[in-house]
Amino acid sequence: MARILAIGGAHIDRKGWLDGPHRPGVSNPGRWEVEAGGGAFNAARNLARLGHQVTLVAPRGGDAAAGMVAEAAAQAGIEDCPLTFLDRATPSYSAILEPDGNLVTALADMALYDLIPARRLMTARLRTRLAGAELLLVDSNLPESALAALADFAAGIGLPLVVIAVSPAKVVRWRASLSRIACLAMNTAEAAALTGAQAESSGEWPALLAGIGLTGGLVSAGAGPVAAFAQGMASVLAPPPLDQLQDVTGAGDALASGYLDGWLAGGALEANLARGIALARLTAGVRGPVRHDLSQGLLAQTLAAMPKPMPI
Repeated sequence: MARILAIGGAHIDRKGWLDGPHRPGVSNPGRWEVEAGGGAFNAARNLARLGHQVTLVAPRGGDAAAGMVAEAAAQAGIEDCPLTFLDRATPSYSAILEPDGNLVTALADMALYDLIPARRLMTARLRTRLAGAELLLVDSNLPESALAALADFAAGIGLPLVVIAVSPAKVVRWRASLSRIACLAMNTAEAAALTGAQAESSGEWPALLAGIGLTGGLVSAGAGPVAAFAQGMASVLAPPPLDQLQDVTGAGDALASGYLDGWLAGGALEANLARGIALARLTAGVRGPVRHDLSQGLLAQTLAAMPKPMPI
């Protein structure tokens, strides 16, 4: 199994589930669910539960929410190395959802991530951790200068860099570093923000992204076809219908995690993509952004029982 260094978002996800259709301007009955989340953190927890040796470096405040993140990291078997700001609040994402999961509104309190300068990531201690890793996993939450510094350092030591896009507004922070990325996991909205173009089909994304300098990536489209490309090869698979959908939160991070797990084992492109689809289906079948019962055995069982994704 691989030694992975994950850097980026590890924060608190609050979801308010309404008991009925949203009524604006009045009090709506419902319930809150609170769990640790974040693009890099979700993928890191998945990969740790699949047996990889994962270290997490993420900004955090000096509050109770920081303890929740630390506990979630420990439960997943992750080595936790926070960048702590005692006088700040741990970032959070709070969403109000209809009973069917549709978003009513959300508030992202992520200001702490913007305070991380490149020099905070390029300390001697972190450079040592980078040199000892076999894979660098980063999301797009940190400032562009910090992300560029990580990409440059990784390229300089031949360390593969994998990126979680996070959002259309943040993925563009990687535009100057695309040639240094081994795999960028994104959805179609994030791919469109990065390329400034719209693909008429999923199969067009690999060429559009390669045209701006990206050599490998994943492009998901909700329940639609998923495209993967690497080293001049491309594959597009249509996921089989999902029997039961509980929560799509973290499904994209799970897709990337399953794909990376296969990639690290030397699997073929299409097989790795099918593995990612299987893990995304597992994750969408439970509430929350990760499967706490995830294991190589569960993933293998799910992959074997899943109808084969159809090439497009």
